[in-house]
Amino acid sequence: MERRVAIVGVGYSGFAPQTADVSYKELMFEAATRAYEDAGIDPRRDVNSFITCAEDYWEGFSIFDEFVPDQLGAVLKPTCTVSADGLYGLVNAVMQIQSGLFDVVVVEAHSKASDILTYDDLLRFAMDPIYTRPLGWHAYALAGLEMARYLYDTGALEEHCAMVVEKNKANALLNPLASYGAKVSMDDVMASRPLFSPLKELDVAPLADGCVVMVLAAEEVARRLTDMPIWVLGMGWASESISPEIRDWCRAIYAELASQMAYDMAGITSPAKEVDLLEVDDRFSYKELQHVEALGICAYGEACRLLEEGIFDRDGDLPVNPSGGSLGVGNLLEASGLFRALEVVLQLRGEAGRHQVPDAEVGLAQCWRGLPTASGAVIILGVEREVGA
Repeated sequence: MERRVAIVGVGYSGFAPQTADVSYKELMFEAATRAYEDAGIDPRRDVNSFITCAEDYWEGFSIFDEFVPDQLGAVLKPTCTVSADGLYGLVNAVMQIQSGLFDVVVVEAHSKASDILTYDDLLRFAMDPIYTRPLGWHAYALAGLEMARYLYDTGALEEHCAMVVEKNKANALLNPLASYGAKVSMDDVMASRPLFSPLKELDVAPLADGCVVMVLAAEEVARRLTDMPIWVLGMGWASESISPEIRDWCRAIYAELASQMAYDMAGITSPAKEVDLLEVDDRFSYKELQHVEALGICAYGEACRLLEEGIFDRDGDLPVNPSGGSLGVGNLLEASGLFRALEVVLQLRGEAGRHQVPDAEVGLAQCWRGLPTASGAVIILGVEREVGA
């Protein structure tokens, strides 16, 4: 019988455009300390394995997991790096526990984006070295092209993308972890500085620093540690072509495949009815609409209509990014997806404060690795109840 896995502790730190007063190690230490206190564990005694989610190019040095054990309490314990978004780390932690190898696993993901002096160059370096990088493009040009194609293919308007920005920044005003909450109108977005048509400055999530740490446990351990375990009901991950030249420019195929895998595992057949809130990647405004459709919440091209009707508002029938998303919280690099999961955990535990979604019992977190990739993961989390009940 497959082991059930629950999130039993969460911790976080940072969440600011700049954290010049602390190092990434201090961010991780603070987040880990909070997570261990939340779970009621001693990492040296109770944790079997540690996962850090990091990309060496963001960090500025290689073999990043060598620099992780001290601040996580992981010295002389199994520690590995997942070079991907934090949601992939969460998936890996679940599989480690389900394998029977470990009972308690800790996942860490962080961003110290304010320390990166060559962010644009790193994005450019990630492009195909033969066909794409020699063009000398800024990576956001890819987002502009994809946004233009998505709008053309679906009939959605630039104004719909501006509505996403307006909604998410307003949600962020109620979230103390959000750095970029603001009263921004659709007209403000439309009038913001053009970048790569039709992409504008306010369509792009600005960078932020922050760290998230989560403690996961097998069911028998989870029930001893907490009265409010948040169960991993389903998970999925997928990648489309690495090459922009041959992948789908209209649909988020990676999210379609990952979500279907997660729904099958969770036994969900009607996500629009069985999921209470969504936290999806919105590092570019159009991606929220594209990802919602890829998750099967509505038909392709229908997200803009539901947005107009207020379905995705914080007090709507299916809130999308009540945290403010990356547009409101900030682009947390590899911690972006783990923050999406953190928000779902806080919502399901009733600890989201002023932006709490009432009666939330099942939530979905989705990530995208970011430009220039076409990969992502989905996690479905729930409190103690039968899905579909």
